[in-house]
Amino acid sequence: MKVLQSSSKRESNFFENDETLHKILEQMLEPKLLEYAKRELQDFGELVAGEIDERAKHTDREGEPRLKRYNKYGEETSEVWVNEGYKQTIQQSYNTGIVGYVHKEIPQLGKKGNYVYSFAQGYLLSHAEPGFYCPVTLTMATAYLLDHYASEELKARFLPYVCSTGEVELFEGATFLTERQGGSDVGANVVKARFDGEGYRLYGEKYFASNAGMCGVAMVLARIPNAPAGSKGLTLFAVPWKNEDGSVNGLRIRRLKDKLGVRAVPSGEIEFDGARAYVVGDPSKGIYYMLEALNLSRICNAVASVGIMRRAFLEAKHYVSNREAFGQSLTNYPMIQDSLGKLAAKLHVEVAATFDLIQQYDLVTNGKGTTRETVLNRLYIAIMKKETAEHAVKFASEAIELHGGNGYIEDFVTPRLLRDAQVLTVWEGTANILALEVIRLFKKYDAHNLFIEEMNKRLLAIPTSKLKEIVEVQLNVIDKQLQLFVSLDDATQTYDAKAITEKMALIYESVIAIEWAAQFGDKYEKLAEIYLEETWELRKVGDPMKTVQYFHEII
Repeated sequence: MKVLQSSSKRESNFFENDETLHKILEQMLEPKLLEYAKRELQDFGELVAGEIDERAKHTDREGEPRLKRYNKYGEETSEVWVNEGYKQTIQQSYNTGIVGYVHKEIPQLGKKGNYVYSFAQGYLLSHAEPGFYCPVTLTMATAYLLDHYASEELKARFLPYVCSTGEVELFEGATFLTERQGGSDVGANVVKARFDGEGYRLYGEKYFASNAGMCGVAMVLARIPNAPAGSKGLTLFAVPWKNEDGSVNGLRIRRLKDKLGVRAVPSGEIEFDGARAYVVGDPSKGIYYMLEALNLSRICNAVASVGIMRRAFLEAKHYVSNREAFGQSLTNYPMIQDSLGKLAAKLHVEVAATFDLIQQYDLVTNGKGTTRETVLNRLYIAIMKKETAEHAVKFASEAIELHGGNGYIEDFVTPRLLRDAQVLTVWEGTANILALEVIRLFKKYDAHNLFIEEMNKRLLAIPTSKLKEIVEVQLNVIDKQLQLFVSLDDATQTYDAKAITEKMALIYESVIAIEWAAQFGDKYEKLAEIYLEETWELRKVGDPMKTVQYFHEII
């Protein structure tokens, strides 16, 4: 096997040639914001594909965060060292307004941005550094909690710094939930908040605290005296990392975790020993507030997943386009064309579906969504977080296989993509936790019927076609399965919940695939054909090879 002369140029700008993202922005952003976003994303896409990508490699291999517990005088400082390139990435990313412009005006426009624009930035950033997108996610969640639930006094104290775009010091955020004895069972948390006559101080430990040592303020769940047991007894606190004199605020980092991937984010074990803390909102609604932030973080997780998926696809496409085996380019072989065609179809549909729910999330978080839209949005977030995370792993694995032996070598980006992708199936809720969320939505809000009604409504707006008929058949099948599912006992529901969750995600994606086919035709109709055929296992042995027939039009 030998390398060909370059017939496929490596991407030097992750935004420039992303046709799906361009069309998403054109549909979802008003003209002035669209013009601004395209200009900014053009610059950011180049930055991510260049400098930020190079720094990500260094951080992963040699420059990962390190804990410096003590200074030269033996005083405990719990300082986290990060390399200089990482600091540059912090400045360049936050100064784009990836967090801030959701909550404050873009100076050039005199109006706020929105989550569609913010997540477009996050999607591009995750092509190179999904590990760094984790602190950005935590800062987004912190900004959300402060903006929506904090008192005016607390907002004034923290929000300008959490939303900084360079005009004031940046306070990155964090959300500390996990405790050793509880894990996903947040109701088992035992960190205590004691009132000292002036305010609250926290005592106890958080076992998996990401962005430890780098955050300026952390959002922490703790129990005030006489609070009830379980999750309803948790209060949300804003905890500054440092006091006004620069000393550490009554906490310490016991150690940093040695993680498989996403090494850019320092994740540690935190001990609180009298840390000053400030109540956010109603003390009895802490778990409600944090679950709202968790929903936002789940969208970030999906965005990181599709960013990894596209990077894996781009790397695989570039590699096989520049390799020759048995006398011809790898891209001349049907097996290779089939692999790339299926990846392209799934990637397009998954990006489109993710931004479909993001557009609705913008409405819901701005108070413009109905109760129905709010419930459906929670459902979409749960099913798409699961689907995208699992496929990020599959895409990274497939990219390694298409590279052959080189795909397993750390000189290439593919091993890091796989290591970084794996955590996305865990963070913000495993498949089991997400499936339980789906069951709750069914029982509390009749979400299964709302879903079927909404999918039928969207199908009615699409002209009749063979593709539409395929989706109608599958929707009818899952409708019957859902009606059976809700009649089952609890144990059987939990057993079947992951499979039902996956089928709902595939229906949702299928509807979006044929919406795009109907609206844009040509390439998007072909991508929809491939997606539906693969998803619903429609092709029989010997049938036409659509991925091969359409290869030059879709790749």
